[in-house]
Amino acid sequence: MKSDATYQISDGDRAYIEGISPRPAAALLAIEAAAEPEGIPILDREAGRVLALLAGDRHGIVEVGTAIGYSALWMALGQPADGRITTIDPDVQRTDRARSHWREAGIPDHRITVVNRPALDALADGEPALRGPFDLVFIDALKAEYRAYVEALLPRLTAQALVVADNVLWSGRVSGAGGTADDDDDTGSTAALRAFNAWLMADPRFAATILPVGDGLLVARLRR
Repeated sequence: MKSDATYQISDGDRAYIEGISPRPAAALLAIEAAAEPEGIPILDREAGRVLALLAGDRHGIVEVGTAIGYSALWMALGQPADGRITTIDPDVQRTDRARSHWREAGIPDHRITVVNRPALDALADGEPALRGPFDLVFIDALKAEYRAYVEALLPRLTAQALVVADNVLWSGRVSGAGGTADDDDDTGSTAALRAFNAWLMADPRFAATILPVGDGLLVARLRR
């Protein structure tokens, strides 16, 4: 008999979990339907559920990488009603679409502020919307810049703030279980993610772990 320690989560397990979970909001389903045929990268639904739970007691959230608003909507729906999100993405066309999805879900415009600039530029220039303080950071943007995002945001974080980063397993490339960097369609991302994971997991300022959810979700809590 296979021991619990070696059991691998199956598609049947995932189907069971999905079957007993609340149906996602219609706006979330609309984003899922639009993203796949257009090749727009969004968070996996199971990771979205985790993100919504993590946002449950977080009032000031900053997101790096908006796309068409999927992860921001999961967080907004999980957040307290007086919560605020600032999300950064230079693609105005995509963030305009995101705003329409948030409105469809009943999220008031004042709850989500969009900064349409490259993230590191906006953070370096002291963009007013990015002054914080923030108690949750979600990162899903340029993989080579993940560490720089965290370093830039550190002075703006509250005590016990959470830092969450998506795609840290990169379809198995980071561990080597699902391919190698040679298979990477974005040169340098695999190496950058390996370095980011190793840095944040070992950084004494944080307590961190990687959840094998979706494409890998790194969750870290600031110790101060």
